Amino acid sequence: MIGLEDRRELTREVETAHAKGARLRQACEMVGISVRTLQRWKSAGLERGDGRPGAVRPQPARALSAAERERIVCVANEPRFADMPPARIVPMLADEGVYLASESTFARVLREQGQNMRRGRARTPSTSKPPSTHIACAPGEVWCWDMTYLPATVVGRWFYLYLILDLYSRKIVGWEVHEADDADHAAHLVRRCALAEGIAAKVRKPVLHGDNGATLKATTVLAMLNWLGVKPSYSRPRVSDDNAFVESLFRTAKYRPEFPVKGFADLQAARMWAAGFVHWYNVEHRHSGIRYVSPAQRHAGEDRAILDARHELYLSARRANPARWSGPTRNWKVISAVTLNPERDAVITAHLDQLGKQPEAA
Repeated sequence: MIGLEDRRELTREVETAHAKGARLRQACEMVGISVRTLQRWKSAGLERGDGRPGAVRPQPARALSAAERERIVCVANEPRFADMPPARIVPMLADEGVYLASESTFARVLREQGQNMRRGRARTPSTSKPPSTHIACAPGEVWCWDMTYLPATVVGRWFYLYLILDLYSRKIVGWEVHEADDADHAAHLVRRCALAEGIAAKVRKPVLHGDNGATLKATTVLAMLNWLGVKPSYSRPRVSDDNAFVESLFRTAKYRPEFPVKGFADLQAARMWAAGFVHWYNVEHRHSGIRYVSPAQRHAGEDRAILDARHELYLSARRANPARWSGPTRNWKVISAVTLNPERDAVITAHLDQLGKQPEAA
């Protein structure tokens, strides 16, 4: 790099030669610079010095000396100031008639020494994002729940269907219909499901995922979940399909042929319809997401034998007429894991590795 004094000397020599008739380009070449460099020096102002990032610059007159910086560190590390930030240290020193530096200078010096983090015993506050990806590899690991409106024959009146779905088996493990939307109904439903599914004897309690509705996040519900050991999970803000499995179930329910388009006459009629739908869905319905077995069969662990029998049947059919088969038979493998709101494949793979399972395509 060319220092400031050398720049000034070279500039004077080039300008003197140019004034006496020498060409500017040749004069610059004689001193080892280009015309563009000379122009840049003059446009930037020779008094400003070298503007390049790596240039050596003189120490500002207002800069702290090494002794002053050392004193700041020593004072900040005194026992009475050891757990205080600069914003507290400087005013306390001022009350004693001592001024060493400003708060920002204290902070800068301490930061250079690696001491500007939280100086007390308390840890730095950290925001932990709750996991939005849940993976179920067996019944009773992840539940999804929600509430939907059932219309009455009277316009403006509704009945409220509360429903809990097992993510792995797709079985409806609990439901209730009420005339009012109340957190006590939701808490009672969770307790009934916990008793029916016997989660008290399980080491791993289920995760209960729902939306951000006020009923599902009420204090009564949270107290019940805490008592049962069930971990609550909620949809991400402004993400409408975080609870897609239950939303899809509600759509299936309301498009069934027996669903009354004009509404239910009373609460008893709504409950009778709900009971019939739940029986159909759990026992008779062949769910496409679980290889067309019923949720009740998968919940009871009967799906593996059923799918193995289908696989053998297809193999026999291919052996009987091989010309009719151009490739492998239909995939009847058991779906070992079901993911709710998968974020990344790495999250799913890491979870399955912990369980000793291999991911299978759904």
